[in-house]
Amino acid sequence: MLLSELIDQRCIGLDIQASSKKRALEEAARQLGACPSSPEPEQIFERLLERERLGSTGLANGVALPHARVPDLDRAYGVFLRLDAPVDFDALDGQPVDLLFALLVPEQATDEHLQLLAELAKLFSDAQLCELLRRASTPEDAARLITGKDHAPPGEDPTSVRRPA
Repeated sequence: MLLSELIDQRCIGLDIQASSKKRALEEAARQLGACPSSPEPEQIFERLLERERLGSTGLANGVALPHARVPDLDRAYGVFLRLDAPVDFDALDGQPVDLLFALLVPEQATDEHLQLLAELAKLFSDAQLCELLRRASTPEDAARLITGKDHAPPGEDPTSVRRPA
């Protein structure tokens, strides 16, 4: 599955208020719960917490990739959240997190799950991209950066949304 199929501007929240890792996961679960055929946000939140108990999904550069496998899901779904202030996420580098990409995949989709996580980890390891996401002014800008759709709408400066090579 391509990232452009996984996420669009409706799946992006900018400047989300979350005072802790738990609150950030609750917000991710709430937004993932709005996806078609997904379980209730409470069930998603429990799955995300279960995964976090196995080890933090906080990476480096202020990025976390919370994820969970869910029964009876028809396909993978993702949401991107930029927090208004970084929170402690027990990240590998010890730094707080302000960029989250939360992922739900069907329970039986082990290979797809691992491929998506690898693609997301590679994408978010780009420090320049992370800085551009921190400055994105609209969900559309953030979606273009994440999906690599470098074109800008008429009248918009294409360099403001261009994803680094």
